[in-house]
Amino acid sequence: MRNVIYAINLTLDGCCDHTKFNPDEEAFEYYMQLLRDVDLLVCGRKTYQLMVPYWPDVAKDPSSTKSDKEFGQAFDSKKHLVFSRSLDSVEGKKTRIVRTNLHDEILKLKQEPGKDILVGGVDIPSQLIKLGLVDEYRLVIMPIIAGAGKRLMEGVNLPEKLQLKLVESKTFKSGSVALRYLKQ
Repeated sequence: MRNVIYAINLTLDGCCDHTKFNPDEEAFEYYMQLLRDVDLLVCGRKTYQLMVPYWPDVAKDPSSTKSDKEFGQAFDSKKHLVFSRSLDSVEGKKTRIVRTNLHDEILKLKQEPGKDILVGGVDIPSQLIKLGLVDEYRLVIMPIIAGAGKRLMEGVNLPEKLQLKLVESKTFKSGSVALRYLKQ
């Protein structure tokens, strides 16, 4: 069975607003490795529109840095699933919009053969966490107190406390810490 992995950057005060920080080179490489280990990216409309066409364009831009280009190519090479009720169309043949039940669709995907599934953003992952469908959490905590911005799990009430098991941690030179938790 495929695992659903949720990955996100956070500040020390729980902010996950991407405009409040810039991941360092080590965090970037951490996410590159994660991208290599999955074959499907799942998100909602907002995250999709932040990532596309940005990363596919970076992948093709000769003036992009080597690491940005590499990430863009890795991102663009994956299948993408976008949960949206309002998005009319998506770019590329590897991307599809899903308007059906989130729970049923993810359960079906977990049963299919393939590598693990990476979930990004905030809204769709929060719903998946509430539904108990996230198997692994990859959090990169930035040494920043943002003081404002969207928070993880904001407005989401879990049916019960979720106990996680820390299975890996790595401290980067910048002071950022990558944490890997599994659902117990």
